[in-house]
Amino acid sequence: MSSYYLEDFAVDQAFQSGGRTITEADLTFFSMVSGDWNPLHVDAEFAKTTRFGQRVVHGALGIAISTGMLHELGIFHDSVIAMLGLRNWNFLAPLFVNDTIHLKLTITSVDLGKSGNSGKLGRRFQLINQHGEVVQEGESDVLVLTHQGAENRKK
Repeated sequence: MSSYYLEDFAVDQAFQSGGRTITEADLTFFSMVSGDWNPLHVDAEFAKTTRFGQRVVHGALGIAISTGMLHELGIFHDSVIAMLGLRNWNFLAPLFVNDTIHLKLTITSVDLGKSGNSGKLGRRFQLINQHGEVVQEGESDVLVLTHQGAENRKK
């Protein structure tokens, strides 16, 4: 897929990534990178005694995978300037090892900047598991080039 620029987006436009299965290695590597060794994530015997009955994958790993799935979409490859933040992120259901998830990204707003070279996109992320359940969701604005802005960068 080729990059989209600001004027290529419309409110309620939606994109869906391919699926990705969360592995044991994902959980272990994220524990190592984050330093979060909470027994709910890493101790199978402890996790059996919880309401989940098994280890729960770190919620922040879901966020990280979501942003990675954006790259797979390819729509921001040449046009993105900067992610402006994450807000209202909710963990609606647990993620487990061997869950297969995908991202649904919906455009919520398109606002042209004063210069005409870029603008802000509002986006809603929904991380969906193999059962069709939204397990995480949140919002993230991003600054994106317009076609004019991309041409001006080449000069």
